[in-house]
Amino acid sequence: MRFPPQFLDEIRTRLSLESVISKRVRLVRRGRELTGLCPFHKEKTPSFTVNEEKGFFHCFGCGAHGDVIGFVMRDEGLSFPEAVERLAGDAGLALPARDPRAEQRERERHSLYGVVESAAAWFEAELAGARGAAARRYLAERGVDEETRAQFRLGFAPDSRTALRTKLEKDGVPAPMLLQAGLVIAPDDGRTPYDRFRGRVIFPICDRRGRVVAFGGRALGDGQPKYLNSPETPLFAKGSLLYGQHLAAPAARKAGRVIAVEGYMDVIALHQAGMAEAVAPLGTALTERQLEALWRLAEEPVLCFDGDEAGARAAARAVERALPGLNAGRSLRFAALPPGQDPDTMVRDIGRRGMVKVFDDAIPLIQQLWRMAVDGRKLDTPDEKVRVREWLRERVKLIPDRDLKKDYFQQFLDQLWPSPEKALGSKAKSLASENPTSRGVGLGIGTDGTPLRRERALLQTLLDFPDLLIEQGETVANLQLETERFRKVKDAMVDWAESGSEPDGDRVRKHLSDRGLGGVVEELAEANTHHLNRANSLADARNTLAHALELQRLRVELPAALDEAESALGDEINEENWERMQEAIRRKRDMEKVEKELPDDVGRSPTGGA
Repeated sequence: MRFPPQFLDEIRTRLSLESVISKRVRLVRRGRELTGLCPFHKEKTPSFTVNEEKGFFHCFGCGAHGDVIGFVMRDEGLSFPEAVERLAGDAGLALPARDPRAEQRERERHSLYGVVESAAAWFEAELAGARGAAARRYLAERGVDEETRAQFRLGFAPDSRTALRTKLEKDGVPAPMLLQAGLVIAPDDGRTPYDRFRGRVIFPICDRRGRVVAFGGRALGDGQPKYLNSPETPLFAKGSLLYGQHLAAPAARKAGRVIAVEGYMDVIALHQAGMAEAVAPLGTALTERQLEALWRLAEEPVLCFDGDEAGARAAARAVERALPGLNAGRSLRFAALPPGQDPDTMVRDIGRRGMVKVFDDAIPLIQQLWRMAVDGRKLDTPDEKVRVREWLRERVKLIPDRDLKKDYFQQFLDQLWPSPEKALGSKAKSLASENPTSRGVGLGIGTDGTPLRRERALLQTLLDFPDLLIEQGETVANLQLETERFRKVKDAMVDWAESGSEPDGDRVRKHLSDRGLGGVVEELAEANTHHLNRANSLADARNTLAHALELQRLRVELPAALDEAESALGDEINEENWERMQEAIRRKRDMEKVEKELPDDVGRSPTGGA
């Protein structure tokens, strides 16, 4: 091989697409992509895009597509070796020395393509001939029309131990190459090799360039195994390729979506129904390399597995393997099928429109992970919740992106232990719905549910019970309020309390008016949300105010504490940071408890003072 893959990858790493293409095209950033006028055809509206993350350029006008090497070849009219040599010079890379042995292996590899292609053509001819009648009936019963058969190059292997071997050897293919291509099996006891595929419908497997590299065979009748694939060969690594990818790639880029299903027939049925962005792994669970191939086609591939236990296991394995590859720009979605259904049968039952809805309704990976964790558990005891938490924590650790890892884990915590703010918000909405005239539940939870409402209630109480203002002077002085005009009132009230004046509500109001705060005093007097001073005595008001002051303090302090705990947990998921997060959550629950102890309904003090 003149240029090893590692050398070509080094060129792509050192020379970004943007740096090369921007010398020829004026590029403008649009989100994650760069756009400009295509250099390969005349256009007035930009349809040429550069995706640095995925490593390719694409023109939606003329269809030009490729990597940095392909751009230089097309733009400068160079051959592949010429483009590589030119870019290597720009990247400061010395050209690799020729390796005769590697070049010989490459020649053999290319000759294998010819052997496998000859086998594919023979399988196609057999399907169309007399011996292929049963296979044609099978495909017709499965709803596969002739156009689709031709598009996927479907074929048939007759039930013969030597038919393919005899044909290819007659055409001059040496026996060792048939074995190397995976077309025949050589018995260990030295007997004559025999055809690998016999009595089967044949599904050619192509690489990304559309070259046949291997085959899958589906037995007609009760033959076992039901499905049989080519072995690994110099051309075929089943963990790297996806069935139908060469056909799906253009459709996936156009649709912005790729769909991974389980089997060959699922892919074929979806393509025939107009969803050409469908692919499938090759008889194995999705591998990390196949996931990378899916992410090159779309940021959020949709996985659609059969609605049975095997499909559920396949989805679980996909989640586990995807987690180490997640980042803010790529994830997965999961489309659920009813028990006993697969995409092949379902698309024939509900049609294209129905299947599109199935894929549109696919749930995100984080929700799939939650379903796997819960898996029928009731979560009605602390022990069950802790078990689920630990299971999720071990998997979230696999996510490399720090912020994403933190967001995932926080969402799971919120589902296991809903935050007090969410719980209180739901309760307030419920009560407001039941009683639209209700003035609120506790401090600050009412029809508006804002800090202004809580702070107004505190100041109303202090005005109506100025003895409490003197008693709680230091606490009130340190009280943090979010509303600016209320902060001014609070500061003026503290000044009055420190002056040593007698605790008289009228004098406090006059003091505030003299400070230019008369309008705020009137607002407090006219407000209909006076939460705290339903008490008939100073002692009752004192007790209620203590609760309210503590709640206000927690309202201010706890968000910062929780943010710090979340940040620490995002940096490293360990026991210490976990306990820190739990402590912050416990403190929020304490705040909720304080709020619940406040009166549900309060009114104005009839005396206007202590």
